Amino acid sequence: MLVGFNYKKKFGQNFLSDKNLLVSIADDASVSSNSQVLEIGAGAGALTQILAERAQKVVAIEIDKELKPYLELLCSKYKNVKILYGDFLKMEPTEIQAEFDDSFSVVANLPYYITTPIIFRLLESFDKAQTLTLMVQKEVAERFTAYVGTSEYGAVSIILQSQADIKITRIVEKTMFYPRPNVDSAVIHIVKNNSKYNIEDRPFFTQVVKASFNYRRKTLINSLQLGLNISKNVAESAVNELGKPLDIRGERLTIEDYIILAHILKEKLQ
Repeated sequence: MLVGFNYKKKFGQNFLSDKNLLVSIADDASVSSNSQVLEIGAGAGALTQILAERAQKVVAIEIDKELKPYLELLCSKYKNVKILYGDFLKMEPTEIQAEFDDSFSVVANLPYYITTPIIFRLLESFDKAQTLTLMVQKEVAERFTAYVGTSEYGAVSIILQSQADIKITRIVEKTMFYPRPNVDSAVIHIVKNNSKYNIEDRPFFTQVVKASFNYRRKTLINSLQLGLNISKNVAESAVNELGKPLDIRGERLTIEDYIILAHILKEKLQ
């Protein structure tokens, strides 16, 4: 707890201070003396310090300039730490990646409200970021790692798992944060794996997957029809060619099914 500090809900500020937990997060990220680390949301620097004690280099991004006095103290103690002040989602990837000599790991306690945009920006625009170890809302972690056919399985599960290996490493109770959030959290570890599947047109694949889940109560055919603005005949023909029943719903298809479905639809729409 920071005495006299005004915690800002708009920045999703829920800080961790338990040293054992912070050490465990660094362990999950396999941070060592050779590691270069990007931290998003340094806060008051509790996790930054643990990372600095292990890593070769830590670059931390913080949006709240009122935390500058705490972070400047940290920088004066650890010469391998650099703080960049700004909104990660608005900063240029090239500007951030220029701080690193080579590949780096991302370690962060992410604000709940921008978790998904941050993760996909890291996957799509940061080629040097090889692993992500992130504290996220437990419910979100369960969606990211969900299996086909479960209630948590959806578009984000498929799109994320199609380009990375992801697992939950630990559950963190809400009592570990200050201010205390309303829900528990989880640490997830993501390893980029762009060769995991052969996806010929990723933007279209993503479009097909999102369309399939935009109307969860409808059949896959109706969802595709509405989400892609295609005729019922085209949607029915594609699902039939995929070898699935015409009344199937989107949550029953595997990642492999969606890759084939996207290929079939692309050919039909050309």
